[in-house]
Amino acid sequence: MSQTIGKTRLAYSRAWHHVSLASPSTPSLGRVSSRIAILLMGKHKPIWDPSTDCGDYVVATGCNDVLVTGKKKEQKLYYKRTTRPGVMKSLNMESLIRKWGGGEVLKRAVRGMLPKNRLRDKRLERLKVFEGEAHPYKINLMKFDGKIRQVEPEVKTEILKKMSI
Repeated sequence: MSQTIGKTRLAYSRAWHHVSLASPSTPSLGRVSSRIAILLMGKHKPIWDPSTDCGDYVVATGCNDVLVTGKKKEQKLYYKRTTRPGVMKSLNMESLIRKWGGGEVLKRAVRGMLPKNRLRDKRLERLKVFEGEAHPYKINLMKFDGKIRQVEPEVKTEILKKMSI
């Protein structure tokens, strides 16, 4: 008899969540990043354990419209280090968005909120960011803006097509 109760394969299955940053009711960058980090870690699931990777996928669209408060776009600096001593380059948020897009800003914010351990890069790989609203993961999404998406089986649509002919 098994000693673990409730830790089944179904409990560890990964769902796909959609976060749209283009809507006017979207919170600021830090608040969105902390919610995304919770979904990537799997802390919203009852089987969460810090040593296991049970998080979900997150698709973030509209990253070019990321909302920051204050003067962070001009004043916040991102640093890039090389192996040479004395060579440390810095970019402010505005130039980082121009060069790499708003998705890079979101990825760096979420990366800072994930635990610093061996699972960090694996969790960050499940974050898919897009500048516009179009993305190739529409078929995978189960939750869209907090509502569960209903998927009709393909068999019903084929039967309806045959009946209309």
